[in-house]
Amino acid sequence: MEGLDRLLAEHPFFAGLGRADIELLSGCATNARFDLETYLFHEGDPADKFYLIRNGAVALEVASPSTGAIIVQTLHPGDVVGFSWLFPPYKMQFDARAIELVRAFAFDAVCLRRKCDEDPRLGYEMMKRFSAGILSRLQASRLQLLDVYGHARAR
Repeated sequence: MEGLDRLLAEHPFFAGLGRADIELLSGCATNARFDLETYLFHEGDPADKFYLIRNGAVALEVASPSTGAIIVQTLHPGDVVGFSWLFPPYKMQFDARAIELVRAFAFDAVCLRRKCDEDPRLGYEMMKRFSAGILSRLQASRLQLLDVYGHARAR
């Protein structure tokens, strides 16, 4: 493997994925860099990309009219940013802000959906991998809600 293929194969998200699949996926990938305090995307933006973090950290945030941005989860190397590319209407559900210099792989969502549609085995493999991350994100959101509302009840 060369270049981007080799780097993708080394990313934890793709652990155990075969060489042919990595080469296929690399056709949808580019390198991306986000400086400190730069937004990867905002809630409501088209979900036309997702990112695999290589270095740095990203805060997933929701806007609150009363308190401003609430960090739902902080993502680190190995994590996925932007699951909304999987589901219509393909709109981002959070704001994603670089809280350190971030280097990531950016994937073209239309390209990857097409490849997964053409190869159901690959699509199923990707869905299993993304589902695990979605469950983790849901759990983090749940814990954030318990923290916010649990303190309110204790008062």
